[in-house]
Amino acid sequence: MDNLPPSSWLGRRRLLQAAIAAPAAAAVTTAGLVAAPAHAQQASGTSNGPGRFDPASPRFAIAVLPDTQYLFDEDSSDPEPLRETFRYLGRERGAGNVAFMTHLGDVTEHGSEHEIKLAGQAFRGIDGKVPYSVLAGNHDVSGTDQRGDTAYLRAFGPHRFAGTPTFGGASPDGYNSYHVIEAAGRRWLVLALDWRLSAAGLRWAQGVVDANRTLPVILTTHELAYADDAGQAYLSSYGQSLWDGFIRRNDQIFLTLNGHYWPPGRAVMRNDAGNDVHVHITNYQDRYYGGAAMIRLYTFDLARKVIDVETFSPWLLARDPAKRSPLEAETLELTGPADRFSIDIDFDRRFHGFAPVVPPAPRPPGAVMPKGTVAYWRFDEAGIQGAGSDGGVVAEGAVARDLSGHGNDLTVQRLHSSSAEVLTWSSEHHAGQPAHASLRFDGGKSPDRGAVLRTSANAPLNGMKFESGYTIEAFVRFPEPFEGDHAWMGILSWEGRSGDAGKSSGWSPDEPTCSLNLSPERFLQYVVYPTDRDADPTSWSHALPVGRWMHVAVVNDGRQTVIYIDGSRIARNPAQRSKGISTLGKPFAIGGTQFAERYGQGFYGHVGDVRIVSRALRPREFMVPYA
Repeated sequence: MDNLPPSSWLGRRRLLQAAIAAPAAAAVTTAGLVAAPAHAQQASGTSNGPGRFDPASPRFAIAVLPDTQYLFDEDSSDPEPLRETFRYLGRERGAGNVAFMTHLGDVTEHGSEHEIKLAGQAFRGIDGKVPYSVLAGNHDVSGTDQRGDTAYLRAFGPHRFAGTPTFGGASPDGYNSYHVIEAAGRRWLVLALDWRLSAAGLRWAQGVVDANRTLPVILTTHELAYADDAGQAYLSSYGQSLWDGFIRRNDQIFLTLNGHYWPPGRAVMRNDAGNDVHVHITNYQDRYYGGAAMIRLYTFDLARKVIDVETFSPWLLARDPAKRSPLEAETLELTGPADRFSIDIDFDRRFHGFAPVVPPAPRPPGAVMPKGTVAYWRFDEAGIQGAGSDGGVVAEGAVARDLSGHGNDLTVQRLHSSSAEVLTWSSEHHAGQPAHASLRFDGGKSPDRGAVLRTSANAPLNGMKFESGYTIEAFVRFPEPFEGDHAWMGILSWEGRSGDAGKSSGWSPDEPTCSLNLSPERFLQYVVYPTDRDADPTSWSHALPVGRWMHVAVVNDGRQTVIYIDGSRIARNPAQRSKGISTLGKPFAIGGTQFAERYGQGFYGHVGDVRIVSRALRPREFMVPYA
């Protein structure tokens, strides 16, 4: 496009004259969509091309390719930059987990048979390697999407994508299409809309959205918004009509991508549902070598709840750095705030209105007690006396049953004349926790206060040595804000003193023989005195977050102890041999750690299900299975 303000460019552009002919032949469904082949209706995100794409990974990328028109400009055409971009995407399909590529229109400068043919040949470099969509820009076509036959339609019409697993269908005229990709364990709809959408095209687009009501939508089109030199985006007059008539009414559309204008820019707009819509312009045709087939990579990271965006030219990056010209060197990557940035987005919350996350149902105790389970406690109605409303006090002497049936019941005891509110019941829980309940401990110091749940004096667990291995699991959550001094608070322990077990190498003879604690820096500390030596091998985690549920697993295989946080092995697991636990027949407790027959401050936070198994479990066997 010519870089003119939106108020003036419409009347000054040279429109291409396209031949009017019958639309490309296509089968039309009763919904008015060009039907995809039966095998394509699966909308798989996989490809037979090189590089293995992982649809289950929480991190994936969508490549965005804007106006390539100056690379296909009659006798000055040079397809090589685009070919290198396609080679790059094919090579990086697996390493970058590239799910899809979308072109934003103005494939060519004049839309001539020669230019379109050359572009169509260049796109063979990505055919079958990475799924992609293409839409027409004003330099490829003229008029609305009812324009009939064109060189563009013959090269990039629905027939080109008929064998692509992601292809969902096209409008009867062939100029609008959609793809469904599978990535990060869910399905996403990419809607590719023509340069000038007719009323019929708009009805078709609405029909696609209506037929896929649970899918988040990325809308791609050639023109929607322009930007000022500071990178702030504004809707064009046509963009405003598309916003008012379509985008703002459909909460599923969370991201729009368009080219046509430069400079690049972005804005956040609010739709009728009150949710954010990210409006982005990307176009580099004004840059050296017509943009050198630059791409933007939108990397979706559902674990971090962010989209990371970067812009670069694979063609220029592939060149020998020693031989790059100054213009090539300064153009190969763009790092300004309009070209390299991140978007914070809570995907579950943003998509809740049309695709609410359905939490898993509670699992019965029998479903989460594998072979070797010696104790299992949970704090719902099945597990503890008095489970009820949020904030309800858990009474002194209340019993949490050992659901394994081995007699390791826990009894509630308040510490240091603490108030009743120091232990309450809560419906809060980890998303993957078997029971949908927890206990809220309000322990602390100055003065010391808290509550514990202890086994009875004759519980079998008190004296178990676990010399063949063990796994201890717990769900925990630290409050946000994390107020007060809670350094070295205990989460769970066996009460026997290390000195009484004949251990002299540790920090103190009053230290319990096994305990899970939190340091002043919120590092998790697991210290154990093994049965076969005078030692206290200690594992340390990273600084743990607040306001977030975590699954903690302590796994010992009879030789070494390893700690996992949310299924990930921590770094500071000592290699020192650690066989068994030097238990002394003293009670096991949740909610505090006893030193020299006295509990200090109690735990501060939530504790969910706790399970102990007399063997080393693999992560896929944890209460929350990890692949």
